[in-house]
Amino acid sequence: PDEVFYTCAWSYDLKTSAPLLAAAGYRGVIRVIDVEQNEAVGNYIGHGQAINELKFHPHKLQLLLSGSKDHAIRLWNIQSHVCIAILGGVEGHRDEVLSIDFNMRGDRIVSSGMDHSLKLWCLNTPEFHHKIELSNTFSQEKSTLPFPTVTKHFPDFSTRDIHRNYVDCVQWFGNFVLSKSCENAIVCWKPGQLHQSFEQVKPSDSSCTIIAEFEYDECEIWFVRFGFNPWQKVIALGNQQGKVYVWELDPSDPEGAHMTTLHNPRSGATVRQIAFSRDASVLVYVCDDATVWRWNRR
Repeated sequence: PDEVFYTCAWSYDLKTSAPLLAAAGYRGVIRVIDVEQNEAVGNYIGHGQAINELKFHPHKLQLLLSGSKDHAIRLWNIQSHVCIAILGGVEGHRDEVLSIDFNMRGDRIVSSGMDHSLKLWCLNTPEFHHKIELSNTFSQEKSTLPFPTVTKHFPDFSTRDIHRNYVDCVQWFGNFVLSKSCENAIVCWKPGQLHQSFEQVKPSDSSCTIIAEFEYDECEIWFVRFGFNPWQKVIALGNQQGKVYVWELDPSDPEGAHMTTLHNPRSGATVRQIAFSRDASVLVYVCDDATVWRWNRR
């Protein structure tokens, strides 16, 4: 009864195909709910404080990522109910982790937080591959030892050069990253120089290249999340006046994005979170006044 949910994410049961909803928030407990049976099938305790965002792996839908107020990121297997990895510590975030995302291949993670920093973490190492495979077959009932959780203290890239305030939303766009703060702009950027691949960028190199900026008005508060459909290349973000900005991206020229503004006269509260359908034909957002709005694309 004293729970306040901040985030949720959808997956499905690999055996029954039943839809699963993961939700977490103020109490720092992740709850996985079988929506058809209306019952909890997993409760995951590990974070020391509130959880700000959850994301499922794009292909291995039993893998769940969580970012917390305790400065750490955790990777879970909801099939075997184990914590595979903890990302944070020595060179991790120095304040709340506000946003996290897997890339489309699922082998890299980007995170952002109250410390103004953005960090990239690689999962395509032999150790991570082994632990993920091990987590799929691990049984807590049959094992006399706990699961050997990986602890990664050092990100593979880190920068504080993109934003000057809390970074409250971040998502991958191919090999580029989209991120926003309280500065009335979503920034598209990449680690290192434009010609460098990610593998060529050294962990000690914090330089980055800004590709484009998508500007908007009247959104200078934090915990306002943009929605991004990577398949249809569409971004949407709401502001404090109930207005929603939609950008249709051209991958060959991100600066040439076409912007449209959506607004209903009855919508005047802050738009907090936005989501697209997979084909981007439906856009849904939720506001501070507890209203949910749906727009259909014609």
